[in-house]
Amino acid sequence: MTTRNLITLSIVMALFAFAIIALIYPLWGREAMRLGLDLRGGIHMVYLADFSDIEPGSEGEAIDGAVAVIERRINILGVTEPVIQKQGADRILVELPGISEADKAKNLIGQTALIEFRELKIEDGEEKWVPATAVIDGQEKELNSSYFRENTYVTTGQFGEVLLIFEWNSEGRKISEEVTGRLIGEPLGIYLSGEPLLGDDGEPIAPIVRSKISESGQIEGLSLNEAQELSQLLNAGRIPLPLTPIYDQTVSPILGADFIDMSVKAGIIGIILVMLFMIAYYRVSGLLACLALAFYGVIVLAVFKLWPITLTLAGLGGFILSIGMAVDANVLIFERMKEEIRTGRTLGAAIEAGFNRAWTAIRDSNITTIIVCIILIWVGNSIVGGAPVAGFAVTLFIGVVVSMFSAIVVTRTLLRLFVGGPLSKRTHLFSVWVSKRNV
Repeated sequence: MTTRNLITLSIVMALFAFAIIALIYPLWGREAMRLGLDLRGGIHMVYLADFSDIEPGSEGEAIDGAVAVIERRINILGVTEPVIQKQGADRILVELPGISEADKAKNLIGQTALIEFRELKIEDGEEKWVPATAVIDGQEKELNSSYFRENTYVTTGQFGEVLLIFEWNSEGRKISEEVTGRLIGEPLGIYLSGEPLLGDDGEPIAPIVRSKISESGQIEGLSLNEAQELSQLLNAGRIPLPLTPIYDQTVSPILGADFIDMSVKAGIIGIILVMLFMIAYYRVSGLLACLALAFYGVIVLAVFKLWPITLTLAGLGGFILSIGMAVDANVLIFERMKEEIRTGRTLGAAIEAGFNRAWTAIRDSNITTIIVCIILIWVGNSIVGGAPVAGFAVTLFIGVVVSMFSAIVVTRTLLRLFVGGPLSKRTHLFSVWVSKRNV
């Protein structure tokens, strides 16, 4: 064995050992494989962003802000490993695995969570609640929760009443001082997302202003649960633009469990059949290809876990397909080796010639597959409901890349171990099985 081959074998074994450790133990916070909705169950939603009120040129910043706020709101639900990402230029994809409270999740994401303070005015002989405003630096500004610091909390008052405590930022302090200063003795209505905020008794909350409010304030009359949920929403932030739900789907976890069971069985059966064929047809070379296939499978699964890749049913299909493609490269190499051995070359020469001459075919076929995968990933991420397409393409892409390394490096390294050994002279063990009638 050459020093170069020994170093390569050591690297391969180290990668294999690391991958096994990654699959068995949690590394970098990855406890287990991330399963998609069709395997684990949950909610899949797509929202369309409305940029009509957004300043031209700042659309990207606005939708990034919306994604960040949604992430903080989803954390309130305690969902593990949610998927929240932009889809195209004006859509947001939200996947919440393992959650069953669909209505609560939708309401939590869709709420603008903007508290408005309104004053009572008479217009056309009627009393109306209109936004409470103040003129600051020559501009009229409305008093609302966009000026809250994200540190609201819930406590109880002297008589056990529930209080939602909030604090103004520097600009909100100026607006509050002017508004509350001129409304002393008058009611100040509180509205949430355009509707009156109702107290625990079902009546609109409109406390009487007793004094000028500058630093902080409180909202009372809410139930404990309502106050806590509202506080969490306010601290998560306000979505900077309207979002319209355009697609949602709820997947049963029972159906997902059946998919996992069938996919595992299909994968095991496929791997066993491929290994049996390779060993029976290509003998020692086939056995080494099976070892390389085991390396391939462990490495790919470790990548899925550590990346992490959200594994869907379509993604499992891409992985199983890539298993066959991983063996396909070995078939091309072994067929070239067979031709070299028939011309009378030694095992070492046949190995090197077989790999070198099969490389161009392997490279070209895999590159075309990779190009198609990239196109499918782009298409899947650009259309509503395209997650299965992208999932299939991602797992197939990873499988193809790892299979090239497995076939060209791992199989070649293992075959080189036999060069110069006692089996190297029995070249028929490394060639295709041929019946005696054909000899």
